[in-house]
Amino acid sequence: QVQLVESGGGSVQAGGSLKLSCVASGYTPGNSCLSWFRQTPGREREGVALLLTLNGATAYADSVKGRFRVSLDKANNTLALQMNSLKPEDTAMYYCAAAVPKPYCSFGHRDYSNWGQGTQVTVSS
Repeated sequence: QVQLVESGGGSVQAGGSLKLSCVASGYTPGNSCLSWFRQTPGREREGVALLLTLNGATAYADSVKGRFRVSLDKANNTLALQMNSLKPEDTAMYYCAAAVPKPYCSFGHRDYSNWGQGTQVTVSS
């Protein structure tokens, strides 16, 4: 059973940085999609960044390219999301998610069946 536990959210001013962490267990280390999503009230969950554990390949939503970086610490089974140059529109609940590649990873939230509890990020202007 996959378990995901996020931490690291908080409040920051625009232009600041935050680092989110997700401790993952029960996933297949050699071939999984580990991803970050975010959601605001009334909107669908949006894919932000993903990582394919098979080869470390990453992908980002256009809205965060150049500002966010996803990485995996294999020794500690921790997926991280470094968020720089934060904007008020980055305010959301951020979730870690895991899925089996089919055969690729996607930003479709319906492709993921394993989710963490979420961590809130608030960016003030």
